[in-house]
Amino acid sequence: MRPSPKTSLVALFTADILSALGTRVSAVAIPWLVLLSTGSASKMGVIAAAEMLPYALTGVLAAPFADRFGHRRTSVVTDVGSALAMVAVILSPGSSFLHLALLVAAGGALRGIGDRVKHVMLRPLAEQCGVGMLRVASLYEGLSRGATLVGAPLGGLLIALLGTYGALWADAISFALCGLLVATLVVLPVEESAEAEAPVKEPYWTALRGGFSFLRGDQVLIGMMVMTFAINVFSQASGSVFTPLWVEEVVGSPVVLGLLFGGFAGGALLGNVIFTVYADRIPQYRAFLIGALVGGAPRLLTMGLSDQVWLVVSVSFLTGIANASLNPVIGATLYTRVPPALQTRVFGLMGALTFAGIPVGSLLGGWSVAWLGLRPALLTAGGLFLLATLIPVIQMYRRPLSIPKYGSPAQPKTEEAA
Repeated sequence: MRPSPKTSLVALFTADILSALGTRVSAVAIPWLVLLSTGSASKMGVIAAAEMLPYALTGVLAAPFADRFGHRRTSVVTDVGSALAMVAVILSPGSSFLHLALLVAAGGALRGIGDRVKHVMLRPLAEQCGVGMLRVASLYEGLSRGATLVGAPLGGLLIALLGTYGALWADAISFALCGLLVATLVVLPVEESAEAEAPVKEPYWTALRGGFSFLRGDQVLIGMMVMTFAINVFSQASGSVFTPLWVEEVVGSPVVLGLLFGGFAGGALLGNVIFTVYADRIPQYRAFLIGALVGGAPRLLTMGLSDQVWLVVSVSFLTGIANASLNPVIGATLYTRVPPALQTRVFGLMGALTFAGIPVGSLLGGWSVAWLGLRPALLTAGGLFLLATLIPVIQMYRRPLSIPKYGSPAQPKTEEAA
C-alpha cells in the first residue's frame, strides 16, 4: 500500500530528527570512548573534528553525486552506511587512533550528505500536502533545535545506563531506523521520482560550479549567508568564551551558566512554537528584521554593561525568542528561491560557508579577551554583531524581502536557472 503524502512527510521529519539525535549522541559517546581509551583531551578534540569537518564538506562536494543518484536513494544508502560505520567502531575495540578517526570521518561524511538530501526532500512533500514552506521550515527548525538540546544529555544518559559501547549500539540502531523509515514510508511526488530515476548526467565539476554560480548571482541569499556566518561567529564566541568567563568573573557559579544557556534555549523553543503557529500571519520581512536585530547583539552588550544576573538571563530569554524567526525565514527563502535541481548544491554550499563561522568564533573570542579584556571584548563583539546583522536589514530596506518562486521575474537569472 502506497503511503499517503502526509505519512511520507511525517516519516521524513521523524528520520531527520532521529539522525540529528544520533549525531548528537555520537558527538558525546565517541569522544568519551577516546578519553577512556587514551586519556588524551587533545585526541578528543581531534576525533570531534574528524566527524564534523567531513560532515560539512560532503554537503558541498557530494551534492552533484546525490543529485545524480537520487535524493531518496542517497538518504537510504547514507543512513545505512552511517549505521555500518558505527558498528565498525563498536567491533574494533583496541584499534589504533588513526583507524578510529577514519571510521568516524566516514560516518560524518555520510551523515553530511544524508542530512542535506533529507532537507531538500521536504519541499516536494510539503507542497504535495499543501503545507506552506515557512511553516515547514519553522517546524523543522524547532524539532532540530529540540534534538540538539536533548541529544547531548541523552548521550550521557545512555553511557551511564548502557556503557559507552551500548550507547554506540543505540546510535547505530537510530541510523538504521532512519534508513528504514525513508525506504518504506517516504515516497516523493511522481515528477521528483522520475527526475531521480533519470537525472541529467551533468559533468561533476559543471554541476558543482552550478551551485556557486547561482549563489553568486543572488544578492538576497548572499546577504543572508553573511548574516548567518556572523551569527555563528559571535554565538560561538559567546557560548564557548564570553559567557563562561562572564559567569566566572561575576558570580563564579556553574548554576548561573546553566541559567544563561537554558534561558536562551527556552526562549528559542518558545519563539519557535509561536512562529510555527503564526507563521502564515506574520510578515516575513518584519519577523526577519526583528530576529536579526534583537536575536544576537543585545545579549553580548548586556553582559558587557551589566553585572545583574537576572537582567542578563532575561535578555538571553528574549533574544532566544527573537532568534527563532531567523532560520525559518532563511529556510523558506532557500526552498522557494533556489530551483529544485540546484537545491542540494546551494543548500550544502551555504551550510558549509556559514558553518565555518563556528571555529572562527572560538578563535576570535579567545584572542579578543586576551588582547582587550572581557568587558571591552564583549562590547566590541556586540557592536560588530549589530553591524553585521544590519547589512541584510539595510539591503532588504532598499529592496524589501520577498520569497518569489524560482523562475519568476524577481528570480536572479543564471545559466543554470535558465
